Amino acid sequence: MENTFWAALAVSLVAAVVTSLGIFTIRRFADWGQRNTTYFMCFAAGVLISAPFLHMIPKSFAMNPQGPMWLLVGFLGLHLFNHFLTAFVCEKDPDKKDYAIGIVPMLGIGFHSFIDGFIYSIAFVVSILTGYLATLGMVLHEFPEGIITYLLLVRGGLTERKATWLAFVAAAATTPLGMLVSYPLISAIDRPTLRALLSLSAGALVYVGATHLLPRAEQEQKKFSLVALAGGVLVAVIVVASKA
Repeated sequence: MENTFWAALAVSLVAAVVTSLGIFTIRRFADWGQRNTTYFMCFAAGVLISAPFLHMIPKSFAMNPQGPMWLLVGFLGLHLFNHFLTAFVCEKDPDKKDYAIGIVPMLGIGFHSFIDGFIYSIAFVVSILTGYLATLGMVLHEFPEGIITYLLLVRGGLTERKATWLAFVAAAATTPLGMLVSYPLISAIDRPTLRALLSLSAGALVYVGATHLLPRAEQEQKKFSLVALAGGVLVAVIVVASKA
């Protein structure tokens, strides 16, 4: 159990570093970052959608008959939270519509990154393979997440300095924080509940890949988007097959 703690902590820190690299890249190398963000999102989406369907969902369904329900809760729960957050802030203060373009996604991404820390804890407690599969897609999507958070904050009217720090706190620092908060609780729960939480996490991952990353990538209509997406799917298939 001690090994899984350090593994989960290590990958959550790696995720924070990758997010920070995304923020740094888009600030220092804006042209390169904007040209390639779509490919990062497509590749990450391929992994995030494939890994749950190939490994996490079957594993959780086999161990918990309520798995499908928790999968749905994870998917819809993340969607409803983002929808509610956006609607609530915009309707509460319409005069800050432009400001909310940056702040609202930052809050949503911050919550999502905090939950990412929970997912790392859950996945590694279930098994090392599950942990690394979750890590693969999640770490890959951290880079464009850092870029997106920073760009939206700047577009919302914040200075580059403020946008950098807020993006780091919301998108990067929250991940290891979520892991540290969640791990003691997850380590103490029983296996059926753990499998239910795995389904919940899988639903959240599918949501991020299918409805958060892919639509944004498709808007750009990049020439090799499908290649990047297929590459993500292929990586997930190879990792699962190699451990079968």
